[in-house]
Order: sequence, then structure tokens, then C-alpha cells
Amino acid sequence: MKTYSQKPSEISRRWILIDAADAVLGRLSTEIAKYLIGKYKPTYTPHMDGGDYVVVINADKVPVTGDKELQKMYYRHSGFPGGIREARLEEMRSKKPEAIIELAVKGMLPKNKLLADRMQRLKVYTGEEHQHAAQKPEKVEVK
Repeated sequence: MKTYSQKPSEISRRWILIDAADAVLGRLSTEIAKYLIGKYKPTYTPHMDGGDYVVVINADKVPVTGDKELQKMYYRHSGFPGGIREARLEEMRSKKPEAIIELAVKGMLPKNKLLADRMQRLKVYTGEEHQHAAQKPEKVEVK
């Protein structure tokens, strides 16, 4: 029996719609990462990017557990001495709610040359509206 290896011509991508208000941030981001990688597919090949497009709505309503709203910190650095910036989750939710989900998903994806392409297939929106109705995304429930 031979080991199956997916070819670029065999890649088929679906459009997945996920409502962020239904699940906690960690569980939501693991489900999103699973679809972006395509690991649930029987044709999964580690070195090929066979994942799906994921559209996330209601990013501003994603719940978190415990005191993470006040205690979870996001850091970024300008590269200059003393150039570190920090923001709490509640500040991120008011300024850039899409970044909360994007950063959580990016942390769960493998750090390799496929990361940028996978993150481009993630579309995050704050409200119920999204621009991908023409692609007819399949709604997926997150447990």
C-alpha cells in the first residue's frame, strides 16, 4: 500500500462560516485552525496547503472565560529600545476586535512557510454582515 500525497491540482477548497458569538475564544480558534490547515480532510498532506476559506462573523462578541477580559495582555514591539506596547483584551475588543481572533488563530497554526497563505484565507468581521455571500459559505457550529 502506498502513502497518499496530495497534488496541487487535487486541492479543493470550501468556504466555511463560523459565528464567533457561539463559542469561547480558545475553542473557536482551534476549530478555525483545523479548517485552515485542512487536517480534517482524508487528503491531508503536511507540506501542501489544502485548507479551506474561513469566514468569521461577530468577532466583537466572542466570549472569554475567567478574568481574561482584564488580565489577558497583547504585546507588540517596534524593534527600538523601549518600544514595547501592551494592550488588555478589553482595549483590543474596543479598538480592533478582529485582531483578537486573528492573533489567537495565528498562534495555533504551525510556524512555517504556509502560515501566510493560511492567514490570508481567514476573513474576520465584527458584525453579522460579510462580503462573501456569493461564495455560499457553509455554516459550521462550534461545540
